[in-house]
Amino acid sequence: MSKYLVDKFLYTVDRDPELVERYRESPAECVAEWEREYANKLLNCHTGEASTWLAFEPAEREALAAHDHVRLFEMGAHPFLTLTLFIAMFERDHGPLEYQLAYARAMEHITLPYPDIAT
Repeated sequence: MSKYLVDKFLYTVDRDPELVERYRESPAECVAEWEREYANKLLNCHTGEASTWLAFEPAEREALAAHDHVRLFEMGAHPFLTLTLFIAMFERDHGPLEYQLAYARAMEHITLPYPDIAT
């Protein structure tokens, strides 16, 4: 898994309200568009520089398109990045702290040692 690319997706989508809404409403399309448009752009670089080789693995693309934060964590995505993005997308559908508690319950089966989240 490219932890860097998955974390980059989570980080950049979370910081753009339009991308948050697109990811909430049409996740597979948003993931595909982001991969085409943003995956190879250098993070926080505004000079037009880009790489050419970054792409999601099929399992990454599938987990992102399914909003599967548990699978993403199991693959090594940073849990704070998934939590903050998923709060932005889904907290509005729940009462105070309900989404955060459901997020945690979905990951209760994961025991130490946790997946390596170092990038």
